[in-house]
Amino acid sequence: MISGGHVLASLRQLLRYRALVVSLVARELKARYRGSVLGFLWTFVNPLLLLLVYSFVFGVVMPGARAPEIEHYPLFLFCGILPWTWFSQSLTESCVSLTGSGSLLRKVMFPAEILPAVTVFTGLVNFGFGLVILAGFSIYAAVPLLTADLLWLPAIVLVQLMLSLGLGLLLAALSVHFRDIRDLLGSVLTLWFFATPIIYPYTQAPERLRPLLDLNPFTHLAVAYQEVLYVAGPYRQGARLGIAAGVALVALIVGYLVFDRLRETFAEEV
Repeated sequence: MISGGHVLASLRQLLRYRALVVSLVARELKARYRGSVLGFLWTFVNPLLLLLVYSFVFGVVMPGARAPEIEHYPLFLFCGILPWTWFSQSLTESCVSLTGSGSLLRKVMFPAEILPAVTVFTGLVNFGFGLVILAGFSIYAAVPLLTADLLWLPAIVLVQLMLSLGLGLLLAALSVHFRDIRDLLGSVLTLWFFATPIIYPYTQAPERLRPLLDLNPFTHLAVAYQEVLYVAGPYRQGARLGIAAGVALVALIVGYLVFDRLRETFAEEV
């Protein structure tokens, strides 16, 4: 029986390959924007366009659809959309991270877990650029951003990183044997998105449905991001973040256990 401590010790071995991870993340980012006119600037343009679209939709087309108590609704929305985009893309791309890298997996010494990790860290880089756009619009909207609550942000990002990596490892391993997981995942993520208080504040959800929302680990992450990046006042969601951290740790351990169990079948299946 493999213990959680053994799993975490094995995951720490990834630090030995940090140079390889950085190199593959850089290669992925370059490949993503190769041949485009703006190139790497798309890492800024994409979140900027996303924010402008939501500003237009909820400010001009559907002004009555937003929560009345939220003054700068597009900014509030962006606080949840940014981490969700990182999360959903990490899971979607993890599904094909192994199946599209057969030549690497056939190398005896290549650590396969690096491949889903690269998709997660690539999303983290894009998330970081999105935060720059968010900061700019916060200044424009005169919403205070540089508060003591911002010190919570690294912890929140770390919890999401653990959750994304754990689920990414799980999905990457299972997708080698069940190729239709990615198609099913699209529908699951759509339902998951609407079951997370991103386009609506948690307080707007009906009282009877809030216990169900609390079962969703990304609810706690979304609320944490909103509290730290948007809501003025002291951050009081430490308990929520603790719940999300516990779920993320379990996901990381289970994801690695499944990944390690199926590791020997990857080369022959891809």
